[in-house]
Amino acid sequence: MDYFAHDTAVIDAGCSIGIGTKIWHFSHIMSDCTIGKKCNIGQNVVVSPEVVLGNNVKVQNNVSIYSGVVCEDDVFLGPSMVFTNVLNPRSAVNRRGSYSQTLVKKGASIGANATIVCGHDIGQFAFIGAGAVVTKTVPSYALFVGNPARQIGWMSEYGHRLEFNSDGIAICPESNEKYKLLNQTVQKI
Repeated sequence: MDYFAHDTAVIDAGCSIGIGTKIWHFSHIMSDCTIGKKCNIGQNVVVSPEVVLGNNVKVQNNVSIYSGVVCEDDVFLGPSMVFTNVLNPRSAVNRRGSYSQTLVKKGASIGANATIVCGHDIGQFAFIGAGAVVTKTVPSYALFVGNPARQIGWMSEYGHRLEFNSDGIAICPESNEKYKLLNQTVQKI
């Protein structure tokens, strides 16, 4: 094996797991998942069938990633956050096969105990605060908090809140990278 799996982890047949990935205690990786290189899957994580995780995805303890979710490279999923995959679940109504899709784009971070309601994509380098309940699509670099989650600002690729000057320019205090705000869209320049 080119990856590490703790003795208590359960990995079903048909999974593809990249080199250098680590899967920790009591996690269940279900059939037909794709997990990229150098991922870290914490304790008690469930990765449902056909989920796709890119390279260097960090999944903290007690996270549920249900069918229909795709996470691109460098995504961070905080402790006990959850994705849903059915908008109107009922125990007596079988809705398998009608799962809504959710795409989490490169570099996005989702905080502890956040819930992402299915069908709402998370943009590149977006930042979802702890406990947020996301009920709409999140733009790239956006900072969303609350229940229901609402946008309160913009974030740099290094995870710092951006403060834009009168020309619509912000500089990340850690990386010194520059960002431009134009028409409610942020781009790195």
